[in-house]
Amino acid sequence: MRRLLSFVLTGGLALGAVACRSRDDDAAPTTTAAPTATARPAPTSSSSTTAPPTAAPSTTSSTTTSTTTTTTTTTTTPPAPPVALALPVPAEPPAEDGTVEDTFEVATIEIPKIGLTATMWEGIRLSTLDHGPGHWPGTALPGAAGNVVVAGHRTSHNADFRHLDDLVPGDDVIMATATGRFVYRVVGVEIVGPDALWIVDQTSASTATLFACHPPGSVRERIVAHLELVA
Repeated sequence: MRRLLSFVLTGGLALGAVACRSRDDDAAPTTTAAPTATARPAPTSSSSTTAPPTAAPSTTSSTTTSTTTTTTTTTTTPPAPPVALALPVPAEPPAEDGTVEDTFEVATIEIPKIGLTATMWEGIRLSTLDHGPGHWPGTALPGAAGNVVVAGHRTSHNADFRHLDDLVPGDDVIMATATGRFVYRVVGVEIVGPDALWIVDQTSASTATLFACHPPGSVRERIVAHLELVA
């Protein structure tokens, strides 16, 4: 019986909750009830289990910096070419058929070197030059861009350009109009043929040309003085 009790006690402790008690069916019956082994309840733990603190959720802040690259394209517009000035257009040489032009004053002309001070008239017919130096119609006016072309007599009437051949580079010729007084300077004197119409060609600069027959008393050639505006 001791052996059985010992087994029961040992088995009860070993199985725990699996069996409350153990019964030995092979043992001989007895009138005396075998002491009943009462299984001890499983020890109750008085300690409370506290869950470990839960770490606060870790928030990872990711900042994405967006860099915007602005490309500025600068288009350089080339400067417009300078607008060419419209040059004066000289009139065709007039025919000497006895026609008398209407005369009107254009300017005054002064050439200190040869002692000339005279009125400049519009036109280059002989009848006009009888009054004094004449401005070739269509050429530039004194002080303006272009070539001021002036003709004059050398032997007849006042012979205004009689001493044109005395002019040398550096001599002054002064022309005055209602808009101002303009000083031209001689840059050269030459002799050309009677058909040298290029002497009336216009220039982008302010220039002037004086011409007359050459030699004095002849129409075989022309004497030409070239001037440039200096003041």
